[in-house]
Amino acid sequence: MEKELITGSEALIRSLKQEGVKTIFGYPGGAIMPVYDCLYDHQEDVRHVLVRHEQGATHAAQGYARVSGEVGVCIVTSGPGATNAITGIGDAMIDSTPLVVIAGQVVAGLLGTDAFQEIDLVSVTQPITKWSYQIRRPEDIAWAVARAFYIARSGRPGPVVLDFAKNAQVAKVAYEPYVIDYIRSYVPAPDPDPVAVEEAARLINESKKPFALVGQGVELGNAREELLAFLKKADIPAGCTLLGLSALPTEHPLNKGMLGMHGNLAPNMKTNECDVLIAIGMRFDDRVTGDLNTYARQAKVIHFDIDPAEIDKNAKATVAVLGDCKETLAAVTEKLVQNRHDEWIDSFADYEMKEYDAVIGNEVHPKEGPITMGEVVNLVTEATENKAVLVTDVGQNQMMAARYFGFTLDRSMVTSGGLGTMGFGLPAAIGAAFGAPGRTVCLFCGDGGLQMTLQELGTIMETGIAVKIILLNNSFLGMVRQWQELFFQERYSSTPMTNPDFVKIASAYHIPGRSVCVREELPQAIEEMLAAPGSFLLEVGVIEKGMVYPMVPAGDTVTNVLLGT
Repeated sequence: MEKELITGSEALIRSLKQEGVKTIFGYPGGAIMPVYDCLYDHQEDVRHVLVRHEQGATHAAQGYARVSGEVGVCIVTSGPGATNAITGIGDAMIDSTPLVVIAGQVVAGLLGTDAFQEIDLVSVTQPITKWSYQIRRPEDIAWAVARAFYIARSGRPGPVVLDFAKNAQVAKVAYEPYVIDYIRSYVPAPDPDPVAVEEAARLINESKKPFALVGQGVELGNAREELLAFLKKADIPAGCTLLGLSALPTEHPLNKGMLGMHGNLAPNMKTNECDVLIAIGMRFDDRVTGDLNTYARQAKVIHFDIDPAEIDKNAKATVAVLGDCKETLAAVTEKLVQNRHDEWIDSFADYEMKEYDAVIGNEVHPKEGPITMGEVVNLVTEATENKAVLVTDVGQNQMMAARYFGFTLDRSMVTSGGLGTMGFGLPAAIGAAFGAPGRTVCLFCGDGGLQMTLQELGTIMETGIAVKIILLNNSFLGMVRQWQELFFQERYSSTPMTNPDFVKIASAYHIPGRSVCVREELPQAIEEMLAAPGSFLLEVGVIEKGMVYPMVPAGDTVTNVLLGT
């Protein structure tokens, strides 16, 4: 019996469905048109979300992946369509987000001729992907898609690019589903070393002042329960990285807050007081460590990670526990003794009180003056009972949201960490809303970042997806202005913003909105926003020259923290 011949485009869609894909974010164009024509016949079981810019497609796919645990998928055309996706691909790489980007390409016979909308996408994206491959023949489609998804989702997740020549899209092929669960020379998760497990457990059992650093790897490894069991058995206090904030419930007694440049005072100070530092699924980013020459020099370091490249890259590990943290945490926990560190844990309280008196009390519960970002974040998280998905843009809005939003559920923190991409927030929130149906998605953004991808309000209008947009408007590029105030003698070069009427813009997209500048109106406005059946834009006029404290100056020691001017 002869096998059915189908087009390469049909083979692509069937391959995507084979991988369980139900939602795609994208934007059509000439070099990918055959695929879009094929999508027309699969509308019942594959939803395509038409964004307004290819960067929006990648960020939406990232938001979808981060909350769902699935691979985010986007489809774009060649040339400028593909290059517009570069920022999101780079963002996904540094933040370990599983992403498959399918880009149209000119026919194989024209490659290298500078044909219309041709660009060497494989060469451009190789440094910022786990794998980048050009499909020139329809016979390679099923294999390439299966390999792409295996690479994107396995081990340390990340983005994969498939550059899809137009001739391969239209040519016929005898399609057969393809499954890949092994690639020679590619080891997604190293097998745990029993000697390392034993040594890590010994160091923790003997420790008097253990401290854990919790990163996004816990979320990516679906290891929240294993983390909680590990911390509880050995009675280990923990701090969380920006991307790891929802890996541990905010109100958990062992959760001592956020690490890093704008993190909480206690976990930063205790990093340089502990005797054993336990890093779990985090990469010792410079925003967490500050000056590595003075970072935790007194401590023995245990580093749990799935990626061997991260071991000793920044902080030198005494013991490296390689492997999937869901497995390695359980293995070490089994060898831990039940312990108590009451005196050590109680010692965090002095720093917590100091930070509350110097920063938190004034930021979250101001008695007078303009509305602060912190009080807005606090009111929203209280109104959602710490159960919402938090999405942020980048800047002061991001740091304030990270500091004062609360989490009870995992996979609830969506932000651009390593790349710090302004404009990330709005499309990522749209993707998160598709990826976590039934959950409230709260986006905090600033007036600068929102305007970088403002066109994605059109995607909200077309899809009817619900995103609660909280615009913290200070009429400045706030974080740059903060640095100018602290380190550039208050020379505010190109940071004041002349802004449009954001509520009117939202209204043009049929999105209701409200602007608030008076503190007494804020609780009712938040209630109105959350009660709205779909999306809502709440613009809050906040203090123009507000500051995010604490702050560790870039490159300084984490204990040289600023609590205010």
